[in-house]
Amino acid sequence: MSLMRNALAAVALIGAFAVVVPAQAAGKTCKLAIAGNDLMQFDKKELKVPADCGEVELTLKHSGKLAAATMGHNWVLTKTADMQAVSTDGMAATLKNNYVKAGDKRVIAHTKIVGGGESTSVKFPTSALTKGGDYTFFCSIPGHAALMKGKLLFCWTGATRT
Repeated sequence: MSLMRNALAAVALIGAFAVVVPAQAAGKTCKLAIAGNDLMQFDKKELKVPADCGEVELTLKHSGKLAAATMGHNWVLTKTADMQAVSTDGMAATLKNNYVKAGDKRVIAHTKIVGGGESTSVKFPTSALTKGGDYTFFCSIPGHAALMKGKLLFCWTGATRT
């Protein structure tokens, strides 16, 4: 009986280890970077998040020279279907609130506004994203989203989505 109990304990331990290892691998932080300039342009139209990322750390750099109050930029991520409404609601939020409505549940992640030469970062879990989801990132400063937007692809297999 003792031999059987030891065998079962060993199997349980091996099974527990197998569950822990993938959970730790899923916790990988993937770093993305994007820049905005004084011409209201992001340097990327698409950002890809590999399937093995548990968290994303996005860094926004303002590569221009103009101040935040003159030509600042932020980075906001929403489902594509929510982008226009979030952008519209953000207009009323003002610069003080980074042109993002406080507590807006449609916003998956956003940075603060930065001016020329500055940078900022935001972290968010990939659990906020779904396989096959349609996500848009944009600058929510009034008028900027018309030019400053792109797609975020959450690639479950690590392969490029088409």
